[in-house]
Amino acid sequence: MNKLTLYSKGIDYSHIDGALVYFNEHEVGQAIREKIADGTVKREDIFYCGKLWNTFHPPELVRPALERTLKTLQLEYVDLYIIELPMAFKPGDTFYPKDENGKIVYHETDLCATWEALEACIDAGLTKSLGVSNFNKRQLELILNKPGLKYKPVTNQIECHPYFTQPKMMQYCKQNDIIIVGYSPLGTSRDPSWVNLKNPPLLEDKLLVAIAKKYNKNTAQIALRFNVQRGVVVIPKSFSPKRIKENFEIFDFFLTDDEMRAIEGLNKNIRFVELLMWSDHPEYPFHDYY
Repeated sequence: MNKLTLYSKGIDYSHIDGALVYFNEHEVGQAIREKIADGTVKREDIFYCGKLWNTFHPPELVRPALERTLKTLQLEYVDLYIIELPMAFKPGDTFYPKDENGKIVYHETDLCATWEALEACIDAGLTKSLGVSNFNKRQLELILNKPGLKYKPVTNQIECHPYFTQPKMMQYCKQNDIIIVGYSPLGTSRDPSWVNLKNPPLLEDKLLVAIAKKYNKNTAQIALRFNVQRGVVVIPKSFSPKRIKENFEIFDFFLTDDEMRAIEGLNKNIRFVELLMWSDHPEYPFHDYY
């Protein structure tokens, strides 16, 4: 079910977190155009985030990658365009290029050169703002300290939830006016191909269950409220209209200071999305503490 169809169900869902490698930009673009055409929304009501994939890091490929997204969406611009991962793969049309042994073929990464090409995309009117995803402090500093920097990253999209509260990254980004966008704010799916199944399911945590009972909410709503209340933008994923609606119903209550501290105390530095299959990449971001 496309997110924008939720407008017709009375749910104001306007932040769309997209990416070329989600393979749904055509459908999302069609939904946006349909809702604009029938008067449900205006283009300025929609906040679309696109992502630069790993095979398009070379500067000469950055703008064509964004233009490809815009052509598929049939939009003139995106509101935010971010580097999806700091790790470059071999350039080309194969998103996951592999050698004869089935291993991903890496490419030398120059994040500053990639960033300069992205800055040119703002000047060309193709995106309103720029950000990054899964960057650690060192990688953020490469961008922030780049000579001649024109546009700072406005966001860092990272895994963030009660089992992985990211206090150091939160502090660093706040000092540099970078907004944290938290993915997997409810934990994540239990897909063994990319998720560490040794980690316990977040939404079954006893503390979250107890607090949810107090407020007549579910544990997902408590986890989302926790992040929102500490200034994190949350992008929960669901295919269920009922659950998507519930994810909005977090603005009619406040967690107390004691409850916020208790949930912060759940932090186990558990990263569900480890991406260990790329851990030997020179720019693999998760070797650093933050």
